[in-house]
Amino acid sequence: MKKINSFLIFTMLILAFAACNNKRTELSDLEKLRTSTNTKSYPAVQMDSMQAINSITKQKVQELLDLSTLYLSGNRNTEIDTLIYSQMESYFYEPDSSTFSKLFRELDSLKVKSVKVNKLEVYKDYYKKDTLDYAKFNVEYFDEKNKSVGIFEKNAQYILSSAPIKFKKEFKFYFLNFYSKPLKKDSTLTGVTK
Repeated sequence: MKKINSFLIFTMLILAFAACNNKRTELSDLEKLRTSTNTKSYPAVQMDSMQAINSITKQKVQELLDLSTLYLSGNRNTEIDTLIYSQMESYFYEPDSSTFSKLFRELDSLKVKSVKVNKLEVYKDYYKKDTLDYAKFNVEYFDEKNKSVGIFEKNAQYILSSAPIKFKKEFKFYFLNFYSKPLKKDSTLTGVTK
């Protein structure tokens, strides 16, 4: 009986030791992006329109930042770099040569290797008679050793462009400005002059 009890205790200790050493490594967002497919990237649960816009915006911001770090980690002159750059341009309504300069400068100066988007909030700003859609978010930068470089508050202006497809009301998401500051309103009221 003592042999059985000591055998059971010994077996339990070995199982407990094995369970403690079985560590799981979580994939980074960049690795998830590399291994993801185009099948169903949005949650299946029903969301109201504001939650859906918030979720899509956070996904688009994260994807653009992941592509940016991937582009900057390459030589910037290979075919794959050209493909990544054109993919990044597709996130913008009217991309031009200055679209990525501020973003690339910041990522290069801090030697960022990966990025995590936190606390994204979409809001509307009104300028004259226009309604402007903005996303305000915190972005955390990580270096090559996966150590946090810092958390920074950023803004991005976006637009939802109508793209109806066979009786369905669909929209395409585009950035107008990325890492932009919201437009400052004119401090002079309409009709008030000196």
